Amino acid sequence: MSLKIRLARGGSKKRPVYRVVVADARSPRDGRFIEKLGSYSPLLPSDSGQRFVIDLEKAAEWIKKGAQPTDRVARFLAANGLGTWAHGNNPNKGKPGQKAQEREAEKNQAALDAAEAAEQAKADAAEAAAAAAAAPEPEVVEEVAEVAAEEAPAEEAPAEEAAPE
Repeated sequence: MSLKIRLARGGSKKRPVYRVVVADARSPRDGRFIEKLGSYSPLLPSDSGQRFVIDLEKAAEWIKKGAQPTDRVARFLAANGLGTWAHGNNPNKGKPGQKAQEREAEKNQAALDAAEAAEQAKADAAEAAAAAAAAPEPEVVEEVAEVAAEEAPAEEAPAEEAAPE
């Protein structure tokens, strides 16, 4: 059985008051608990002595027995001189979910496809421009054809066949 020192919510709607309790880790947040160690009233000013009240001796005994404080309770206990609290680091907390990652991948793929299509169109346009520059102008082609026609010997008409004697 794993034990937790955690906060159990009480109070009315939008007026929270928490009990600091020792409970089985599998029990509900506001459900059954083993022992009440103190209280936490977040609506009180932070410099108020009644904001966080806990029996440090009982908390130390439960920690010796193997109870693990939650992150929030560990912070409060460290502020009161019981144990140390190191800032928790959860690098996965800020990562988007699986569907958001899939949408991002699709968006990136579409952007890559669009960039490739733009480069292909640019390359085709450059190729067409190079082909147009290499091809002779139509007027020159017509003049060359006319000169070639004039210089070519005219085809002789077929000789008339001799009549048989």
